[in-house]
Amino acid sequence: MKRIKLILLAVMGMMSVCNINAKTISDGVVTDVVAEISAANEKVDSELLQRGASQVAMLWQDSDGSAEDFAKFVKENYAPSAEARHELFGKLSKAYEVLLGTQNQVAIELSLPTILAGPEPTNIDYIMSAFNPYSHLWNDLYENKVAFITILNFPNYTLAEKNAFGGAWSRDQWAYARMGDMFTSRVPAELNKETAQANADAENYIASYNIVMGNLVDKNGDKLFPENMVLLSHWNLRDEIKSNYANLPNALDKQEMIYRVMEHIIAGTIPQEVINNAAYEWAPSTNRTWKNGVEVKLDAENTRRYERILAHFKAMKKVDSYEPQRPTGIARNFEGGMEIAPDEIEALFVNLISSPQVKKVGGLIKKQLGRDLRPYDIWYDGFKSRSTISEDDLTAQTRQKYPTPEAFERDMARMLIDLGFAQSDADFIAGKIKVEGARGSGHAWGAVGRWERSLLRTRIGNEGMDYKGYNIAVHEFGHNVEQTIDLYHIDNFTMAGVPNTGFTEALAFVFQKRDLKLLGYDQQIDDNTTLDIFWGLYEIMGVSLVDMKVWQWLYANPNATAIQLRDATIAIAKEVWNKYYQPILGEKDSPILAVYSHMVNAPMYLPNYPLGHIIEFQLEEHFAKFIGKKDFANELMRIYKLGRLTPNHWMQQAVGATISTTPILNAIDKIVK
Repeated sequence: MKRIKLILLAVMGMMSVCNINAKTISDGVVTDVVAEISAANEKVDSELLQRGASQVAMLWQDSDGSAEDFAKFVKENYAPSAEARHELFGKLSKAYEVLLGTQNQVAIELSLPTILAGPEPTNIDYIMSAFNPYSHLWNDLYENKVAFITILNFPNYTLAEKNAFGGAWSRDQWAYARMGDMFTSRVPAELNKETAQANADAENYIASYNIVMGNLVDKNGDKLFPENMVLLSHWNLRDEIKSNYANLPNALDKQEMIYRVMEHIIAGTIPQEVINNAAYEWAPSTNRTWKNGVEVKLDAENTRRYERILAHFKAMKKVDSYEPQRPTGIARNFEGGMEIAPDEIEALFVNLISSPQVKKVGGLIKKQLGRDLRPYDIWYDGFKSRSTISEDDLTAQTRQKYPTPEAFERDMARMLIDLGFAQSDADFIAGKIKVEGARGSGHAWGAVGRWERSLLRTRIGNEGMDYKGYNIAVHEFGHNVEQTIDLYHIDNFTMAGVPNTGFTEALAFVFQKRDLKLLGYDQQIDDNTTLDIFWGLYEIMGVSLVDMKVWQWLYANPNATAIQLRDATIAIAKEVWNKYYQPILGEKDSPILAVYSHMVNAPMYLPNYPLGHIIEFQLEEHFAKFIGKKDFANELMRIYKLGRLTPNHWMQQAVGATISTTPILNAIDKIVK
């Protein structure tokens, strides 16, 4: 699930220094003031001062003052010694933690009615969930010159510079560099509001996209699913396909029906009124609908899904002109937020999904299933030990064990101890996490200020937490553990977090695949686990490539309509499918790779998942060196205390290698032989 550390990542994840105006401050003015300060104080690092003053000049506007005002500002606010700079860093860190932590708390409280399970949200709830009273905060910090004081003393370093020089930096130097990432552009408050509104609209749309499975009928009019089963798209639909690899009645027919539902969602041909509505029966195979036994004609959803994506794009496009060095949302997402170039990500993914190992593993799955593969077998779940356990049995256990969110919360410390954490660490981490019932599929929302608790949201029905909800909850628990370790055990506030969300996804996956162990089963990390990770990578890499290519298409076609976007998305999904998936899974022109809800409510987030799985495998190989359970937990703590290094430096310090698919490809070769 999507991991949310909303404020800190949004603010500190932008990496470009922008010059949005004609130059207000000339290079000569900068040179003169740097020379004057350097001559007056022998402790001054002239190169650092030059960098900071130049970056202030790039963002200085006429409203900030004249060239004389600029020179006076630099002379009065530059910290000339290492001691003065360190003192200033401490004061700014404390102030930003208060501001960002408080902003996070306000965002949490205003969004509760639309995120948590409970009464249906009203119009005012949706309005308030999109309201950001802090939308002018960053403009205000420029106006009162705090932003400029930060830039002057803690200038920004590019990703290339961090990768080149960061290996020799101290922790304080890294913390200073991360503070330098905070103010790199001046986006008007009204654009921040527009972006927030697009995010909220998409989130609310997805959170209520439920399919009433008990009302689905096959071509013979038979119902295959329990009357009270309601599944959220796409997460629960996908997981229901996975659960039917166990020996269950009508398992294959259920999978085929869900596949048809997904096709209708992607195409927009799903009847609008069957979404989140139990009043109608629907036959996905024929797209016919009935109410009280009488056939009725319902309008299709059409382009609503794609209108949400288009709203994201239009808001993002308006921001582009304020980011000249990274003038697209694509560049800001990958080179800025993920700190990995998109072509590197694509090459990493293509290397695996086009590998000969895919065909070999596909052959194993075909042999195990005893049939030709179908498109939905990208979610084959037979390598997991739980595939031999009835999900009904697992659900009976989880409902009894976790009837409420509070019951799961009370059990978290025990789970951590079972994973090898010391009692004191387990109690501390669990005490910093609050569990809540989610309206949607669930997510982890991280704390920002070191007085908050991280939030674990998962769906819990009236009868308690079913196995799907439990599996998601364990995944989110992994996020929360990361969020707690690298916030409360970090040396500097600006280093809190991980290089990008792929790294927190990695730990969430480490936890999630131990879900049965935490229920008391003898769950081993073995060859089947490696096969499961590999097949999961094969699936999610294709989905991620579709997401990336859709955004490339949007930037190439900025005036596209929602209909054109829908058609292009389906065409891209089919193209990726036919090239990398149809040879293994059959059925030419399947659009299934476009079903993920993240494409709607989390633009370009999807690549974090396969990146997380790659990192997960490398972490698991590293953890395997630690035989004792306590060693595993201690090593996990050590690694996640590294904080916000760049991806390359984090991996080198964590496991001694860069991010690579080679280890898992080599492991698959050994297994299939």
